[in-house]
Amino acid sequence: MNILIKSATIIDPQSEYHNKTQDVLIENGVITKIESNLKNPGNYQEISLDNLHISQGWFDSSVCFGEPGFEERDTITNGLKTAAASGFTAVAMNANTNPVIDCNSDVTFAKTKAKNHATKLLPVGALTVKSEGVDLAELYDMNTAGAVAFYDYKKSISNPNLMKIALQYAANFNGLVCSFPQENKVVGHGVMNEHITSTKLGLKGIPALAEELQVARDLFLLEYTGGKLHIPTISTKKSVALIREAKAKSLDVTCSVAIHNLYFTDNALTEFDTNFKVLPPLRTPDDVEALIEGLKDGTIDMVTSDHNPLDVEHKKIEFDHAAYGTIGLESAFGALQTLFDTEHVIKFLTQGKERFGIIPHSIAVGNTVNISLFNPNTEYIFSKNHIVSKSGNAIFYNETLKGQVYGVIANNQVSLN
Repeated sequence: MNILIKSATIIDPQSEYHNKTQDVLIENGVITKIESNLKNPGNYQEISLDNLHISQGWFDSSVCFGEPGFEERDTITNGLKTAAASGFTAVAMNANTNPVIDCNSDVTFAKTKAKNHATKLLPVGALTVKSEGVDLAELYDMNTAGAVAFYDYKKSISNPNLMKIALQYAANFNGLVCSFPQENKVVGHGVMNEHITSTKLGLKGIPALAEELQVARDLFLLEYTGGKLHIPTISTKKSVALIREAKAKSLDVTCSVAIHNLYFTDNALTEFDTNFKVLPPLRTPDDVEALIEGLKDGTIDMVTSDHNPLDVEHKKIEFDHAAYGTIGLESAFGALQTLFDTEHVIKFLTQGKERFGIIPHSIAVGNTVNISLFNPNTEYIFSKNHIVSKSGNAIFYNETLKGQVYGVIANNQVSLN
């Protein structure tokens, strides 16, 4: 793989070329020269794009692709194509497949299907057998096969003793345990945030308390057991405060926030559009403000698209019965760009790699190339034309987003839109 990138503005605080516009020469997948004006040394592929910016490759800690079992939602091959088109060089794929990824061979299957793609797939194994929350899955065996974490996607572990044992057992091999922050008995039949809007719409509410009780419980368990805990997709002001307090105690905890929970509030549900039915639910302006502040001050460690393709039969039905979830890879960069400046956006999209076992590569001579390519300045209205996923359940339809992704160069592959 030999490439000459022309006139690219480098956004990488770890690089000596940060905020400089340079040519970048890549030979056999390694950056060999970075200078202001390089000549093509041979018949190398040349990349010259409008207002081209490059950064370290982006990472998403929570995506779903469906395969195996739900290929009508999406496949691993098309999911990785979607991720590359959206600027991501690595994604952690959840275990909510059929069968659930809960053993060594399931992890191996996912890794085999993901070979030879520009975007690297990191399998997340289920925490419990079949994600049923009863018995621990084969965590160590999945770890040896390449699972980077253990998570029953969107399913909370109701038994605190099971979570205690999971943290203690995984600590033996430095495994990362993920716990969805929701106390199901408090949720009941709720379908959206419990607040003024849910009362107006006549929909049963999911109180912020349901999340916060579970976060508090898991942090107490972590303090007791030790180990490594990741709390995916927090959504409330109190959750941010609880995790901030836990980090002050030096507990080994990280957390993420879904991009749509930074962008929308529960007022978005007034039309009963099921694309806005997500879990955790969209919350209040106060919660959104706290999440943004938590991201800025480092309490929240990473953002995720929480990409979850769903077929039309699960979405085009009554709000109460519709499934939770939205696709988000294609809109992630554009949505974040409307909330933060480009340098912060890149920071948020590249954070969290080490937590999931990825060694970051700065843009420097001698390093393996792993970059995302983009133009931060264009504006557009998100529509079906921007969707690469097989499913169309997009929460960002008709939103004005900012920034165009050109693609990625990573894993010895070039993938440009």
